[in-house]
Amino acid sequence: MRVIRAMSAALLTVGVFALTAPPAGAAATGGVSFRGAVSPATVAPGGRVTLSVTGCAVSATASAAVFDTVTVSSGRSAAATVDWDAKPGSAHTVTFTCAGAHSTARLTIAGAGGTAAATTAPTAASTSLTPVGVRGGLGGSMAGGSAAQTATGAGLVVGAITGGVYAVRRRAAVRAH
Repeated sequence: MRVIRAMSAALLTVGVFALTAPPAGAAATGGVSFRGAVSPATVAPGGRVTLSVTGCAVSATASAAVFDTVTVSSGRSAAATVDWDAKPGSAHTVTFTCAGAHSTARLTIAGAGGTAAATTAPTAASTSLTPVGVRGGLGGSMAGGSAAQTATGAGLVVGAITGGVYAVRRRAAVRAH
């Protein structure tokens, strides 16, 4: 009988922690590397480039000196128009930002002797992540949580702790006799 109670308490505790753990995909937002790409890598002044982001679960932003900041939705790409007065032959860094992490890609403005129609293949973006420190857990930073979910999680944790304390005290009381 004691074994059944102890196993029940252990299973309840494990179940509570399994239910309150974040889903496996939830960590994709916070600090996990992502990659931004610019296509084409060379464009004429006034031309359009396609900006895409992979590995970012939330909307990202892309910015460079030769176009306005653009928001890139998760799983999609966005277009940006290069300024007409961009200096031919210049190279620029496009900075992608996703949940505090950064990735960069190169964008070259076609030179005077260069072609206006640039390469059509996407470029492999170089990724340089800015150190953001240790992310010890998502805590309250997960989007979409509600007060009901928080109350349910807290109730399950309190129930597990109460059950564990009850089982330990009950077992100590039985051994004392």
